[in-house]
Amino acid sequence: MARRGARVNFRELKRMQKKMEKLGKEYDKFCEAAAKELAARLLRKVIKRTPVGVYEDDKTGGTLRRGWTVGEVKKNGSHFEIEVINPTEYAQYVEFGHRTRNHQGWVNGRFMMTISADEVERAAPAILEKKLMKMLREAFNGD
Repeated sequence: MARRGARVNFRELKRMQKKMEKLGKEYDKFCEAAAKELAARLLRKVIKRTPVGVYEDDKTGGTLRRGWTVGEVKKNGSHFEIEVINPTEYAQYVEFGHRTRNHQGWVNGRFMMTISADEVERAAPAILEKKLMKMLREAFNGD
């Protein structure tokens, strides 16, 4: 036997729809915040790895270490990009290595950016998953 009429309450579906629309609007903010967090983690790691020159007369350097900066977040299509750069003119030589002044030897690179970027890249999925779950919990549990 079939029932002739059924009562359906669409209020919960409407609430869910509003929450989903709100999430869609906040997507760019989430991606921008995630890019900034990953860049900050990279910056912290690369600064820690950057060597500081020690010179005669008990002087120390630090120009290369102080030179690291983070650029602005840019949206490129569906991707968000942010640069971590060091404009110091000799940064690439410390990173990748260089010949000695007399051209008879080689100074090995320190790979401070390369190693740090690899570490952050490996950790990124877990970091992003944690941020995403927090955002979803807030969106669906909080009214």
